[in-house]
Amino acid sequence: MTAPTWPSYLPLARAGELTRRADLAWQMMRSCRVCPRACGVDRLAGERGFCRQGAGPVVASWTRHFWEEPPISGTRGSGTIFFTGCVGRCLFCQNWPISQLDHGQPVSVTRLAEMMLELQEQGAHNINLVTATHFVPAVLAALDVAARRGLRLPLVYNCGGYESLETLHLLDGVIDIYLPDAKYADDTVARQLSGFPDYVAINRAALREMYRQVGAELVVDEAGLARRGLIVRHLVLPGGRAGTAEVLRWIATELSPRVPVSLMAQYFPTHRAQDDPVLGRFLTEDEYLAALEAFDAARLERGWRQEYDGDPHSMFGLEVNNPSSCAKISRNRG
Repeated sequence: MTAPTWPSYLPLARAGELTRRADLAWQMMRSCRVCPRACGVDRLAGERGFCRQGAGPVVASWTRHFWEEPPISGTRGSGTIFFTGCVGRCLFCQNWPISQLDHGQPVSVTRLAEMMLELQEQGAHNINLVTATHFVPAVLAALDVAARRGLRLPLVYNCGGYESLETLHLLDGVIDIYLPDAKYADDTVARQLSGFPDYVAINRAALREMYRQVGAELVVDEAGLARRGLIVRHLVLPGGRAGTAEVLRWIATELSPRVPVSLMAQYFPTHRAQDDPVLGRFLTEDEYLAALEAFDAARLERGWRQEYDGDPHSMFGLEVNNPSSCAKISRNRG
């Protein structure tokens, strides 16, 4: 059997396929359908849709990040590029100055490629595209430039899970590691809390496509760093608003119990959630214990669960390698 090529985009770059896909993606902006909202505006002519962004990429920050899941951050950090804007409107967004207030600077495609190369020179383990959904055409074009200039790092697509299948097809063979959210199990809640229409069906179709592209098994190298695969994130919300048990059950039964799931307890009330009667508080210990029990009940076999101690800024990931190892919950401090 021939060993897989890492990163997966290199053969596409050599064959000119990245150029072709970037061209197709740019054309999708003429009547924009890059995300599932399909606003239909001409972003190439400067019109703005739901994401409030034009055609060119806008970057809020780019740096090595050390607080992703262990196979992503490793010892030298993940080379994260945070894109401005978002296709959602989460009341509790923890990055709301970037996603909702549009903090960031426009950059050229060439400069975006240079950022990728500079992160590689700084020792990052991968290039982590954070909330890049609405800028996929620019990402493909920049990657084409960066690959021809020597980029050799795996590509991580870090997103909210609200993705167009047409766009994901353009990323097939380009993305090495998908890192999407599975936020909700109920469409009414998804619309109320994040402004997503038809989130459940769109999210599940996107996860199925990502699974088809990269499989259930997270492939790691000899140092334990992710090279290819799918990691699904789920943020536990107060009052059970996320439908955690149903989300985890669906992943295990409709994708695979081998798909690694990152179960997160880091919720805190911010942005427009601070005065919400349900969302305006931290998780309780019992709520997170119920989420851990749901993880085990779903018979998920791999992933990470954050340890709860009442302080979302001090939580850390506990690796799960079998379905019966319920993570410890330490007592609330104070």
